[in-house]
This record gives sequence, structure tokens and C-alpha cells, in this order.
Amino acid sequence: MFISFFHELKAAKVPVSLLEYLTLLEALEKGVSGGSVEEFYYLSRAALVKDERFLDRFDRVFGQVFKGLSALSEAADLQTEIPEEWLRVMSELNLSDEDKARIEELGGWEKIMETLKERLKEQKGRHEGGSKWIGTGGKSPFGAYGYNPAGVRIGQKESRHRRAIKVWDKREFRDLDDNIEVGTRNIRVALRKLRKLAREGAAEEFDLDGTIQSSANRGFIDIKMRPERRNAIKILMFFDVGGSMDWHIKTAEELFSAARSEFKHLEYYYFHNCLYEGVWRDNARRRSEVIPTHDVLNTYPADYKVLFVGDASMSPYEIVIPGGAVEHMNPEAGSVWLQRITDIYSSCVWLNPVPEEQWGWTQSIGMINELMHGRMFPLTIEGLERAVRELKR
Repeated sequence: MFISFFHELKAAKVPVSLLEYLTLLEALEKGVSGGSVEEFYYLSRAALVKDERFLDRFDRVFGQVFKGLSALSEAADLQTEIPEEWLRVMSELNLSDEDKARIEELGGWEKIMETLKERLKEQKGRHEGGSKWIGTGGKSPFGAYGYNPAGVRIGQKESRHRRAIKVWDKREFRDLDDNIEVGTRNIRVALRKLRKLAREGAAEEFDLDGTIQSSANRGFIDIKMRPERRNAIKILMFFDVGGSMDWHIKTAEELFSAARSEFKHLEYYYFHNCLYEGVWRDNARRRSEVIPTHDVLNTYPADYKVLFVGDASMSPYEIVIPGGAVEHMNPEAGSVWLQRITDIYSSCVWLNPVPEEQWGWTQSIGMINELMHGRMFPLTIEGLERAVRELKR
């Protein structure tokens, strides 16, 4: 399985070397990580990932190789077994007294694990429904999206009855991958118009070759100047992540990738639903490394062009009421912070992945659009071109 992990990382274009892989194996041999999946995850990530841009790809591969057991069981040759100590250690963190009592319904933990191993050996393919095989929608103590009061749930993101021994899949916020290439070409063409604006307003620089050619046959120096070729446009982006934005992650990644390719001076931060007093750069540390929004506004001068990317879909209370945020107690309303942004940065737009014809269905979208002074645009090529024209004013 570890060899498969290495090959899958390479296939996902995560730059992992053989030396790093051997370092991971050595750490495992010496017992650096304990018996939990979480400890092994952090150990392997520290050993194999050198650049934070690849963290999201690493997470996807890790989930596929080590958590996607339901998918692996569909393979023709399943040559691995679930580490029993991983199940045991992680389950102890989640069991209530009622859950522990229900384990006895199947003869205890050892009986459950013994039966699970036998089922994995016997099962030859995908199974849905029923009460025995590992699959979906049945009553087996092993599988996903079914029901059994005492069992091991495999390959399921959420609990339907909150009684299974182990939930393998854990949902986390993901950073945006700035190397997504598919579908970014048209976005880059639209964004390039901002770079053209910067060149038009750039200063001139000395043209050495032109001066030599012009002066060679004249007997005097004819100094030539040319417009300075530089990417001087400065961009500040705020990305809404999590919640309903999970539906639009691919589009947001394509925009992020195109922007990183086109602009030399690009800064970005994450927020959730509405802008408040804190933002962050790393979603894995969004609780521990929050950056005060005041610091951001004091760091980047007013000549930056600001782009918000979000669906603006939330409770109206999250926008207009102090304490209305869903994740923390915000001392000031989100509308106050959006007003501060628009007061400082005259070039400021909001890109919304929700189709424009559906904006009227959600009250908060209209409220955000009003706070942005009507400068909300759909996150489409046509909408992006309209946003660029607004930023060029």
C-alpha cells in the first residue's frame, strides 16, 4: 500500500522523491507515528510535501489510498488489510457508553474485526444493499450509507444514525491549487487586459540598442527611450471557502491559477461567507493563524485592485448583525468591514460563481451587491471581462 501511495503522489504531480519516501519508511520503522491515522497523515505530509501548494493534492491522494476502502474493494486484487490498531485507537476517541454496549451485540471488538477481515477476503466486487457484504445502503455492520447499530462505517462522509464505531472520512477546508491548467486559458486572456492597462501607464526606460543604431551614422548621440515593460498591476484577492462554496471549488481554483500566472504582485487571503475582523492564508491553520483584517488593510495601499470571490449565500444576519457569524462571535458586522474595504480601495469587485439569473433567489446576494455598490459580477468569462472593465476605470 505504501508503494501505491508513492506512485499515486507521483501521478498527481506532487514532487516527491525516492529519498523522501525512504525517509518516511524509516520513520515508520522507528515508530515516529503512533497507531492513529491522523499521526501517520501528519508524518507523511511532513516527509513528502515540500511546498504548501501541493497540500491539497496530497490530501486527495491520501484520502484515496488510505481512506477510500469502499473504492479499493472494487479492485480485482485487494492485497491490503485494514490496520486493526488504527480502528481501535480512533474508535476509542468516539465511543459513548451506549456505543460500547452495542459492540457486544456482535460479540465484542475482536469478533467485529475478525468478521471484517473475512468479508474483505471473500468479497469480489461492489455490493449495494443487503446485510452481509461491505457496500452501500444495507444493514451490514461494515459499509456506507446503511444502518447497523454496531459496526465499522467505511467510505462514508457523514453519519446517518450516529451509531457506527468509526467514521473514516473527515471533511476539511482545502487550500486552492494554483497549478490547475484545464479551463484557465480564457480566464488568463481576460485578466491580461489588466496587465495591458499597467503597461500603458508605465514609465519609459533607456533603449540601449535603439540608441546605438540611431547614433551610429549621425556623429552624435541620439538617445532613444521605450516604454518600461513590467507587470506593475497589484492584486489583492479574498476567497470565500467552505460551506456552499465547496460546489464551486473547481471554478475558484481555475481563477486562482490564472491570476497567479498573470500577476507578479498578487496577494490572497481566505474568509468564510462574509469578511470579518480576521482572515487567513492556510486553511489547515485557520483557527490558530488568523491574520487581523486591519493589518491587511494597513499593509496594502489603495492602489491595489481588490477581487472578492464568493457565492455571497448566507443568512442576512451574518452580514448586518454583530455576532451573526456562524463560526465565531464577531464584534462588528460584516457590512462594516466591506464598507471599510470599499472606502479604501476604489477598484473593488465581487466575483460570484452563482449564475446571475439566480441572484434574486437569495437575499444575501442582493445585500452584498448593494454593499459593493453594484460591482458584483458572475464568475464567467463574460462576467470576468465586465469586472476587468470596472477595475480599469
